[in-house]
Amino acid sequence: MNRRGFLCATGTLTAAALTGCGGDPTPTVRVAAGEVGGFYHAFAELLARAAATTGTVRIEPVTTTGSFANLAMLDRGEVDAALALADSIDADPDRERLLALGRVYENYLQFVVRDTGRIRTAADLRGARISLGAPGSGATFTGDRLLRAAGLEPGRDVEITHLALRDAVTSLDDGFIDALLWAGGVPTPALDVPHALRLLDLGDLAQPMRDRFGYLYDRVTIPADAYPGAAAVRTIGVANLLVTTGSLPGHAAAALTELLITRPEDLVPAEAAGTQFLDVRSLIGTDGVPLHPGAVPVYRRHHG
Repeated sequence: MNRRGFLCATGTLTAAALTGCGGDPTPTVRVAAGEVGGFYHAFAELLARAAATTGTVRIEPVTTTGSFANLAMLDRGEVDAALALADSIDADPDRERLLALGRVYENYLQFVVRDTGRIRTAADLRGARISLGAPGSGATFTGDRLLRAAGLEPGRDVEITHLALRDAVTSLDDGFIDALLWAGGVPTPALDVPHALRLLDLGDLAQPMRDRFGYLYDRVTIPADAYPGAAAVRTIGVANLLVTTGSLPGHAAAALTELLITRPEDLVPAEAAGTQFLDVRSLIGTDGVPLHPGAVPVYRRHHG
């Protein structure tokens, strides 16, 4: 028996090296990735392409409806990792099982109305018909909190429905709903801002959100021309985390973390310009979710 064979037999190789003791040395990680056309899906696709060039890990993006669906799939073992909003994670009853690979981006809450409509402020939403994201999306949860912070009782002061992004845009164009909430990057190509649609200023609701629901909500600004020709608008940002569980092997977690740290220029969707946290100091700010043990030595190597 050669030295490698002896080490494999006795289990004294590192987790990464053990993959070479038999079977496929490249782990496959299924990532719950959100709706097609949204930030999560775009990021997961870029992550898969970057992974393909390194050969250290294979990424399989899985189309979903958003954060809560992603966390449920992770809990059932249908995926190996998931993108989710920090407040969705914080509200997850099984939060203790989660481990983080990194804090990757910030999502912007975007309350969208018709440019020619009567709704000019959040207060004008009273009596409106609103889509608060697709079923299973993080927007359903954050949107409920946002309306309450604005003094509106969902189901009483506003009529709520839950539509996928493209269906919501069509319904808004056709007048079946008055507004939609989207939690994503900017610009989101499906939103024709500022020509047919307009974003409400939500800046004054950031502090009420923090006061009532916690520190995970930040006042941010969507800069002028983020949507070409649109003025700057204040809104609320919520961080995205890439999370997994202890069932993800250490070498797979390490390979994914290495991608996040070393390939940031390849992981910026057009929808996320200016909102990424893809540097070591920001990536490890995981809002209280502990890092996966396989990720820790990678961060230490790059950050000390």
